Amino acid sequence: MEFLKDIRDPIAKAKIASRVNRMASGNFGDHKPCREGVWELRIDQGPGYRVYYSLVGHEIVLLLLGGDKKTQNADIDQAIVCLNDYLMR
Repeated sequence: MEFLKDIRDPIAKAKIASRVNRMASGNFGDHKPCREGVWELRIDQGPGYRVYYSLVGHEIVLLLLGGDKKTQNADIDQAIVCLNDYLMR
């Protein structure tokens, strides 16, 4: 995920990567639906990191973008734009 490059905290990076890897086996952990098909994976580290994703079909988890609690509303809006762009292709 592109946003990981900007995170300086190695523990936060490891936690985010671990959570995303666990999603592959169906273990989503702390997550909740946002709106319009976008879900939020919540990582309890630092400023409250978030990974936004959508489920496509029965087996595909589409990672849309990441951010933190401070930019949550704008990130959700952008994730919806990314999802709609993907679905239009």
